[in-house]
Amino acid sequence: MFNKFIKMKKSHIIGLLSIAFILMTFLASCSGYKGPEDLPKYKKKFKAQISGFEAQKEKTSEKIEDGVTRLGTIQEALANAADTDKEFKRVYDQWNKVDRNVKGLFKEYEDLRNDADNLFSAMESQTEGLNDANMRNDLRQALSKSRGEYEVTLANTEKAINKLRGVYDEAIDIIKGLEVAIALGQISQITDGLKSIESRIPNIMAELNRTVEDSKELYEQRMGGVGGA
Repeated sequence: MFNKFIKMKKSHIIGLLSIAFILMTFLASCSGYKGPEDLPKYKKKFKAQISGFEAQKEKTSEKIEDGVTRLGTIQEALANAADTDKEFKRVYDQWNKVDRNVKGLFKEYEDLRNDADNLFSAMESQTEGLNDANMRNDLRQALSKSRGEYEVTLANTEKAINKLRGVYDEAIDIIKGLEVAIALGQISQITDGLKSIESRIPNIMAELNRTVEDSKELYEQRMGGVGGA
């Protein structure tokens, strides 16, 4: 019975939050509407940033895939290359693209975090201005829960991006070591290092996919964003 009550209470809070923001979305479509915290503006920026983060995630994933492919074929390429220095330059260039895209992804993550923070802060400020104490308390709880859950998502996102930085560092170490070995006329095996990199990438990208999914869920389901700003 207690669990049933909790579920009903949770449904009530989420329902209140959704109704409140559906109403705000409707009002935003009316000429001249601007709430005290200008929530439509913050919602629009957050929605756009979700798309920006997702696009950069896909681009980063493609560059990493290209880098891993080139790393996997570098020994064969070196064996057939007339100029090994040019071949090393190609693989360095490929992984430098990975580095630039990982940095770009982190910038998109920072913007996503800031836009979410601005939106939550605006919602909280507007909630505190409500005269209805029951509604104010219910919305406080719903906002606190949503913000806490999304902060966990953002923390996991930052960890995932840092793991991508680690993958880049390992790849560069492999290339540098192989370059020295070739210069010394030795054969250096990179199989184990390559397998280590390949094995970790799917889990990292899955975590970043969850960031996109959680962000879209936050916007579309909890904020009544479907068809809105």
